[in-house]
Amino acid sequence: MQQLLPIVTAAAGLLAGAAFAWFLVRRGAVGDLRRRRAEGDELLRKAGEESESILRKAGIEAKEVVIRLRAEHERETEAARKDMERMEERIGKRQENIERKNDLINSKEIEISRKEKGLQKKELQLKDREKEIEGLIGKQQETLERIAALTQTQARQQVMTSVVDEAKRLAAKEIKQLEDVTREEGEKKARDIVATAIQRYASDTVQERSVSVVQLPGDDMKGRIIGREGRNIRALEAATGVEFIVDDTPESVIISGFDPVRREVARLSLEKLVSDGRIHPNRIEEVVEKSSEEVQKNIKEAGDRALMELGIARMHPDLIKLVGQLRYRFSYAQNVLVHSMETAFLGGLMASELRVSVRTARRAGLLHDVGKAVSHQIEGSHAVVGAQLLKKFGEDPVVVHAVAAHHEDERPQNVFAFLTAAADAVSGARPGARREVLETYLKRVEDLEKICLSFPGVDKSFAVQAGREVRVLVESQRVSDADAAVLAKDIAQKVEKELSYPGQIKITVMRETRAVEYAK
Repeated sequence: MQQLLPIVTAAAGLLAGAAFAWFLVRRGAVGDLRRRRAEGDELLRKAGEESESILRKAGIEAKEVVIRLRAEHERETEAARKDMERMEERIGKRQENIERKNDLINSKEIEISRKEKGLQKKELQLKDREKEIEGLIGKQQETLERIAALTQTQARQQVMTSVVDEAKRLAAKEIKQLEDVTREEGEKKARDIVATAIQRYASDTVQERSVSVVQLPGDDMKGRIIGREGRNIRALEAATGVEFIVDDTPESVIISGFDPVRREVARLSLEKLVSDGRIHPNRIEEVVEKSSEEVQKNIKEAGDRALMELGIARMHPDLIKLVGQLRYRFSYAQNVLVHSMETAFLGGLMASELRVSVRTARRAGLLHDVGKAVSHQIEGSHAVVGAQLLKKFGEDPVVVHAVAAHHEDERPQNVFAFLTAAADAVSGARPGARREVLETYLKRVEDLEKICLSFPGVDKSFAVQAGREVRVLVESQRVSDADAAVLAKDIAQKVEKELSYPGQIKITVMRETRAVEYAK
């Protein structure tokens, strides 16, 4: 018990201290609460004062904004009112202008209607006057036709004819004067150029001829060529594409074929077979194949040799082959390859005199008849066909045009076209260069004279210089000097259109006027 007493005493002291501490805490808390309440009330009071101040300021600012907006609205309203007043004023003026214009238009309409009525009256008067004039003109025409014994159409035709004839005479006179001047100067210059070119170039006039006949050692060879039941000659014709004619001609066989290259292959093949003596179908095919290779080689060599002699550097291989084929082509017994080389040389010489490209002139001269190499395969003029081939192989357009125009299938446009045509004519017109069948020549001369006699006013016509010139005698009463120039052109155009001839033909129209008087 005594032991518990100190414990109880200690516990009681602790309880008393705890109670006192709680009392102190509660008292401080109550004081703090009161203080906080006082501070809150103060804050509320200040917040109220500030809010009232803010509300007063906002009210003042709102009133100011309202006043400013009302002033702006009044200003805008005043400006809009003034604009409306100005617009109303302009509209009023426009209405006044429109009313004045309407009044003016109405007055003009009245005036126009009045004028229309006047014009209608005048139109009726004019129609009546026209009818009266037409009647008078008809009467005058009838009177004139009765006096002149001609209808109106006939009179008009006579007037037109006289006007056309007078125009032709005047034009012919001017043309003749111009031609005389230009011909005198041109002929002199051309004569010098051509003479110089011919003097500088010399060539044999005798040309090789194509061989269409193969000589045989004896007539017994004909039977071997024909073979049993004709099998050998059929094999020859099938392999070469030409016709072999074995007739009564002693010791010879005629080869007929339009293609000169095939004819040359057939000639070589037959000569080899005859010299060898072994003639049978298998041997024929073998020999023809070898001969064809030999001819193709000769063609290539001939083309290369022509280019080398003329100094032409480059050319398409197929075009060289076509040039070489001209070696086996002939025109009026003139070898076309030799003729082409002559044309090239002559064209080059004339080009050097004119100070233009010699190489271009030579190239055009060499290729001008290249169309003849395929003329048996392609329809058309050899000049046009040759130009198409040159264009295909990429030749110079100047050369292509010169080839196309050397026979005037196209209108010459450059100096090389004229040079090629002139050189071609010079080469073909040399003595001995070309020959033709007598019957063909006589028929051409006869047709030439008939064409000249078909024109009115022509009295006589004579073909001279082996048909290269025709002299036309005209009636002086029907054909004047000016008409003579026109007649020569007309005859030349008709001859070019209806006749085929080598080179060119000169048309000479002669008119003679005689005055006879007797002295007594």
